[in-house]
Amino acid sequence: MSHRALWAATCLAALSGPALADDVTTFQLQNGMDVVVIEDHRAPVVTQMVWYRTGAADETAGHSGIAHFLEHLMFKGTDDLAPGEFSATVEAQGGDDNAFTSWDYTAYFQRIAADRLDLMMKMEADRMRDLQLLEDDVLTERNVIIEERKSRTDSNPGALLNEQMRAAQFMNHRYGIPIIGWKHEIEQLDRQDAFDFYNRYYAPNNAILVVAGDVTPDAVRAMAETHYGPLQPSADIAPRTRPSEPPQLAERRLTYRDTRVSEPYVTRSYIAPERDPGDQADAAALTILAELLGGSGTTSLFARALQFGPAPKAVYSTAYYDGTSVDDATFGMLVVPMPDVPMEEAEAAMDAVVAKFLETGPDAEDFARMKTQIRASEIYARDNVEGLARKYGEALAVGLTLEDIKGWTAALDAVTPEQVTEVARKVLNRDRAVTGWLLPKEEPAQ
Repeated sequence: MSHRALWAATCLAALSGPALADDVTTFQLQNGMDVVVIEDHRAPVVTQMVWYRTGAADETAGHSGIAHFLEHLMFKGTDDLAPGEFSATVEAQGGDDNAFTSWDYTAYFQRIAADRLDLMMKMEADRMRDLQLLEDDVLTERNVIIEERKSRTDSNPGALLNEQMRAAQFMNHRYGIPIIGWKHEIEQLDRQDAFDFYNRYYAPNNAILVVAGDVTPDAVRAMAETHYGPLQPSADIAPRTRPSEPPQLAERRLTYRDTRVSEPYVTRSYIAPERDPGDQADAAALTILAELLGGSGTTSLFARALQFGPAPKAVYSTAYYDGTSVDDATFGMLVVPMPDVPMEEAEAAMDAVVAKFLETGPDAEDFARMKTQIRASEIYARDNVEGLARKYGEALAVGLTLEDIKGWTAALDAVTPEQVTEVARKVLNRDRAVTGWLLPKEEPAQ
């Protein structure tokens, strides 16, 4: 049997059999900290992740970037650990660690030998409540973040266009503010700003501990109660209330020109519903819609019509959607035209594919194939224990429940072609969209 035939047979067998269940145990400490344990005993390693239910969208006006800034400062030391000692200890134990910030959450993780988990919990619990910051460390790290913004955003024309488009897309919500922050506001962030954010949001009753790997729930519970259990909860943690988006009544269009652009492209984003607790139907349909339109570089509608049709217009095309957020998400698409194709023609060709889909809906064969591929990818994702840890932590951090997480595959399976067409007609509304062109700019004559 060929590899492709074997893959197809495996997928079909998985699809026809009972739904797989992650080996997951959950409980809550008395101080309100949620704990998720994902057992995988294939190798003597473990991943510990601590997710805080706060991110860039929870910052106060004028303090953009403070959530990401604090993420950096969390490595600067505690009353028991010197600056840099946390990561140095992890490395000395043969592991690695890092952290990341989004609009809705901030997460810290270590990958380590399973018998070092107790030490990792001790250190992570220490910095949850006992962070120490010297003024010089704060100023130094602020400069590091300014340089990070220069290298990742200011020197990248695509990142600059994306930043401008998000600011236009979200007219009232903090999702329109860059996670790293606006440069002029980063420059004003100080030690007190960091402590204010830390004291407000970093508490056990605003955190989720996810431990995945060669562990048992009983062992994790014992260690968690020893190290995290004594931490006092915060009385100030309240449900997240954020400004909501007003009705969006007109398409916004942006053109950004930069001398560094080598591959121009057209991109568009639409406001789209997120995965809601207890109701993931629209999000599941949007996930399949993104795959149908632009998920594959060879078989998607965009690829077949724009890249491999009788008169190719593009060298690359895609569509994407991720609804794992607290509030409204976005649905996006992007087309990189061939060198001799004007941007107007590339956008018109993209629009023609969308218009045809809205009129006819998905092809039955394409839809069946896509459902199989998505289901298979969900099954194979269970083989990655770190990916599972991230899936559970991210979903819980944005307010989804364990039932939502475990029911996501079933929600995808339940989507019908009619639902995909309906959600496409609802979401792909140009009045709720931002269209951007990234174009080269000629150097001024000397």
